[in-house]
Amino acid sequence: MREPKTVDVLLLILLGAVWGSAFFNIKIATYTYDPITLVFVRVFFALIALAFYCAYRRIKILAFSKDWKMYALVGLTNITIPFLLIAYGTNVVDSYLAAILMSTTPLSGTILAHFFTSNEKLNFFKSIGVIIGFLGVIFLFFDKLVISESNIFYVIVILCGSTFYVVGGILTLKFLKNHGNGNVSTSTILWSLIFLFPFCLYQQPWAKLNPSMESTLALIYLGVFPTGLAWLLRFHILTKVGMVFQTQVAYLIPIFGVIFGFIIMNEQITWKVLVSLIIIISGIFMVKKGNKGIQNN
Repeated sequence: MREPKTVDVLLLILLGAVWGSAFFNIKIATYTYDPITLVFVRVFFALIALAFYCAYRRIKILAFSKDWKMYALVGLTNITIPFLLIAYGTNVVDSYLAAILMSTTPLSGTILAHFFTSNEKLNFFKSIGVIIGFLGVIFLFFDKLVISESNIFYVIVILCGSTFYVVGGILTLKFLKNHGNGNVSTSTILWSLIFLFPFCLYQQPWAKLNPSMESTLALIYLGVFPTGLAWLLRFHILTKVGMVFQTQVAYLIPIFGVIFGFIIMNEQITWKVLVSLIIIISGIFMVKKGNKGIQNN
């Protein structure tokens, strides 16, 4: 791994904006799509976008090669499970809250990276930065207008989804790091679709689905951009500058999530939400400081 460069920071901001836009689109899609159908269609459109990309770049897809078990496992832990959990939770909570809850990823990411990678060890600044960021999330729990007894279960569901992202990232770094950006993204998306297919058949959405144009357009956007394009960006950042830097995107996601939620969805933003964002942003500097000096293996 190496110390992040300016281009890495810009790509991270772009990734944060694209993923931050996912949450209000998920909210819109849940108006007329159930979570399982939503995730299946989202992954399907992502696969189409990535397949065209790989065909254009003449990238060989190795989803069913000798390493198929690892592609399948990453597809399950990094896409299928977190997508379902986040869609299920966002069906109830505000879109910006779902985005903010994703900022717990650096905490679990830094801890797991310390134990399961060779060059992403905890140090003072990383630890302090991640804790500061996580404290910003904890502060939200004191705002009863945002988190209450009626949605606390769905808040926990989304937090579990963010943890599965980290597990998938660790597996990618350990076993698929050198398998190619386009191949890994497309192969894991393909396996995710395979896992989702039987659940979608059982759900039989075609028997009761009455989607609106608004929800359908939001779902297509989710597949092409926050899934297809974002996964290519995420894998690039992950393999170039490491897990801890890549998980800092979770600090940017709530910023964009709050902006989009307020402007597009007219969601209520309290002063405690803004304070929590300031605390989270403060953690970014500390984590970035802790990343200085990281070198390639």
